[in-house]
Amino acid sequence: MGKFARTWRLMGASWRMLMQDKRLIVFPLISGVALAIIIALFAVPMFVAFAGHPKPGGPVHMTLPMYAAMFVFYFLDYFVIIFFNSALIACVLKQIDGGQPTLGYGLAVARQRLPQILGWALLTSTVGILLRLLEERVGFIGRIVVGLLGMAWSVTSFLVVPVLVAEDSGPIESYKRSVEMLRRTWGEQIIGNVGFGLIFALFGIVPAIILFFIAIQAGKMALLVIGAILVVYLVALGLIQSTLQTIYQVAIYLYAANGEAPSGFDSQLVADAFREKRAGRWM
Repeated sequence: MGKFARTWRLMGASWRMLMQDKRLIVFPLISGVALAIIIALFAVPMFVAFAGHPKPGGPVHMTLPMYAAMFVFYFLDYFVIIFFNSALIACVLKQIDGGQPTLGYGLAVARQRLPQILGWALLTSTVGILLRLLEERVGFIGRIVVGLLGMAWSVTSFLVVPVLVAEDSGPIESYKRSVEMLRRTWGEQIIGNVGFGLIFALFGIVPAIILFFIAIQAGKMALLVIGAILVVYLVALGLIQSTLQTIYQVAIYLYAANGEAPSGFDSQLVADAFREKRAGRWM
């Protein structure tokens, strides 16, 4: 079975798990609202700072206060994302174990991991700002290298939050554990994320094109209604994608950690996802 076909089936298993408890989608929803508030709070001062740049239209030379503000912005964003992802992961783990988690349960686990979440948000923000600093000081080839470094960081840290939640380890230990698991999961991480992205991009683009052609034939009132429907649809699609990817992430973590497919996932399907890497001496 091809990797993308396998990703489609694994996404189907993630969808069935979501359908068992649709409340899981609440965590990405709360996270999205919180992120929107943070962006709104930072938007005005950042606009003022960039608008006052001495060379409008030219490259923006970041000052120390601007970097400090960007670091705080990064930290708050990462903290919100990691906190609510941790709550979602806790609920998925409990559901896989046969339990019936509540939203309160997920939030309680996330609060218990608060020191680790803060530490990981701080570390991730630091890496992000350092990569931005490097990007500002290198040429075109250097920016490609920085982009590759950022991609490597994303791949190697893919399983940090599941490790942090499931094993109650600190941010550094969780990152080391994630890197260790990378040898068993790297292909599924990349193909899974790309596969999910392509599938949901199609789900978003095709209806948008159809509604666009309907809208240009309609009146202004119909245009507003169609626009509102499209916004609601795209937001819902984004929430579903985020939830399914987190469930998929937990499944990958559990197989890498235990060598067994989690409950609700086809054992042979998940085993096939890793057999190729064993054959290629990635284990």
